[in-house]
Amino acid sequence: MDNMCEDRAMTVFAGDGRHRVAVLVRDGVLPFELSLVHRLFGQARGADGVPLYEIVTCTPVPGDVRTDADFTIAVPAGPDALAEADTVVVPGADTDYEPRDDLLGPELAAALARIRPGTRIASICTGAFVLAAAGLLDGRRAATHWRSSPRVRERFPHVTFDLGVLYTDEGGILTSAGAAAGIDLCVHMIRRDHGAAVANEVARGTVVPPHREGGQAQYLNRPVPEPRTSSTSRAREWALKNLHRPVTLRELAAREATSTRTFTRRFRDELGTSPGRWLVQQRVERACALLESTDLPVDEIAVATGFGTAGSLRLHLKAELGVSPTAYRATFRGR
Repeated sequence: MDNMCEDRAMTVFAGDGRHRVAVLVRDGVLPFELSLVHRLFGQARGADGVPLYEIVTCTPVPGDVRTDADFTIAVPAGPDALAEADTVVVPGADTDYEPRDDLLGPELAAALARIRPGTRIASICTGAFVLAAAGLLDGRRAATHWRSSPRVRERFPHVTFDLGVLYTDEGGILTSAGAAAGIDLCVHMIRRDHGAAVANEVARGTVVPPHREGGQAQYLNRPVPEPRTSSTSRAREWALKNLHRPVTLRELAAREATSTRTFTRRFRDELGTSPGRWLVQQRVERACALLESTDLPVDEIAVATGFGTAGSLRLHLKAELGVSPTAYRATFRGR
């Protein structure tokens, strides 16, 4: 499977413009991890309302596949689907928790060998074991469920398993931590393929945040936690309409008719961060949207988002995402 370890183009589209996603399921597949791939990629639509992805479920040997629940699923598609895929996603299975030397097995190994060079390959949760056993993660950073990390670290010493991230994106090989982190990973891939607007719409339709705390800072923005109450909502709404101008703590507190001390305490209780930190996050988020969706010069974007100067914008974007405005635009603009 050496050819599978070649560098991969991040987005390879089929001739009809639709990106083909193959979900490779195995005995004992976790239904949640399988369904979230269909749900998220299936919701992605272009401006004309046409689906942007074609999703197919496949298995090394077509037929009924056992799940870890009280039902089986019929999977008529075999490994041929992998040869036609632009992205392959490997969900976890309950068999991953059983220590075995033959993790791949001849049928699964043969199926993986059908994947074309240049295909993006992703795993959800313990699906990373399959990628590791195939040698795809050698020398790379990867994520998997924290409960499994001691065993997989011993089993795969050439892989750096990072417990501090929700997912990793390493040159076209992607991995996610627990099952729910698979949602973050899928939204990330949609964002890379089609930009923030499409990814945000998918997240909104699934009622999940478009960004959560976790690795790959260039692509995964800092979160804005959902507030438990709404005693600062008026101030936040006003601030979002005035990001282009200086916003002071006194002004925010005045919107809620409270002292700055009380406002700061309530804000931190509700959002888990300070008003100043939240403002920076919102300005970075707005700047990223403008870098992706417009051709405005960096100087103008800096003014429009309240950073004032291109130098200040560069400083904050570098601190938050690890890249410059120019590098960010080069990655996400022009889709």
